[in-house]
Amino acid sequence: MPSSTVENYLKQIYLEQQPLGGSDLVPMGRLATAMAVTPGTATTMIKALAEANLVTYEPRTGVRLTKAGEQLALHVLRRHRLVELFLVKVLGLDWSEVHDEAEHLEHAVSDKVLERIDAYLGHPSVDPHGDPIPTSKGKVTPQKLQSLAECDLNQPLRIARIADQEPAFLQFLHRSGLIPGVALTIQSRDPHADSVLLKLANKSPLSLGTAAAAKILVEPA
Repeated sequence: MPSSTVENYLKQIYLEQQPLGGSDLVPMGRLATAMAVTPGTATTMIKALAEANLVTYEPRTGVRLTKAGEQLALHVLRRHRLVELFLVKVLGLDWSEVHDEAEHLEHAVSDKVLERIDAYLGHPSVDPHGDPIPTSKGKVTPQKLQSLAECDLNQPLRIARIADQEPAFLQFLHRSGLIPGVALTIQSRDPHADSVLLKLANKSPLSLGTAAAAKILVEPA
């Protein structure tokens, strides 16, 4: 079994690769910052992962997962996201506080218990924040989503995923009714005010800053 540190590195590299297209090299400085360690500490770990054939490391350039490393990363993500959903749906924890809890539990839950959780929840495809849950075979269903900062005006949309899971931001979204599954339309954008005007069903129009709107991913309703 890989150590929790190894699992955390593989998971973080996978997450950092996604905005880069999934196959580009993740800069070492970016990885060190994400892991909250010094560049030297990150480099030492990456060299060890490269020797284990879990990553490809190019000095002074960056790192990417090998196929074996990606499968392990997806297995960790599956545990993390199923645990998050279990904590929300079954134990009633707030969606803004389950990330840190899942960070600990993802390394402790066994595959047997995880599959029972998956079955109990009805084999869900996304976690409470809309992040896709990898299958037991390490497959992820691609999502074709746009942010509220870029999609067309006056089109029926549905919130599908929240890109920023910082607790204060999630609490703000919950208070505003901006959670996955909610239908809305974009009434207007004001580049001078740097804002987006949203209309939710049975609610007054809601103005949202462009930076916040960029973190809310939607699909056609």
